[in-house]
Amino acid sequence: MYLTRKFVLFSRRGRTAPGFKSLYEAGRLDIVYECIVASLFLSHGIRRNVEFKTFLNGPPSPPLRLEIKGAELRDVRTDADTWKHILENLLSGKTHPGISVAKTSFERFLKEEAGRMPVYVLEEGGKDISQISLNEEAMFILGDQVGLPKKTENLALRYGEKLSLGKQPYLAASCITVINYLLDRKITGMPPYLPTNHLQ
Repeated sequence: MYLTRKFVLFSRRGRTAPGFKSLYEAGRLDIVYECIVASLFLSHGIRRNVEFKTFLNGPPSPPLRLEIKGAELRDVRTDADTWKHILENLLSGKTHPGISVAKTSFERFLKEEAGRMPVYVLEEGGKDISQISLNEEAMFILGDQVGLPKKTENLALRYGEKLSLGKQPYLAASCITVINYLLDRKITGMPPYLPTNHLQ
């Protein structure tokens, strides 16, 4: 049985219906695509221990939760055209192995998930990641290019704490890559960080 790390992306404007020319023009579904790839893909495989969820809050019928389970995901590649096709199919009511769509709000989801695992909200002003002993089973919540709405962030912080990767405002997908890297090193018994002299 896989231990599960979860990445949750709050998309303010991600479209909730098919019929778009590009992921970028679909309420920045390109960010959703980038986070999917960062969360779930290795060089030659899929991370079976990861779940990715995004909450789409754009027109015409928000909110919508899209959930991808690495343990069940099949028939995918990492290119943008593949994921544009998959997302359009899902938003039109079709299915894909390992992916589900539900009419669920972020607030409802968080209340249902609360207490099952540690919750971290990615934010530059949070506790530095070097000061936290991360668990393999944990949930990481991220905002899109605009960030989490304040009300949404406050709700998430009822169940967790702010986590910072440093003062630089990284892209959401980059944050996911860093967290996967650090947790991968931990579960394989490698030191969490490079020695200081390697960085000089």
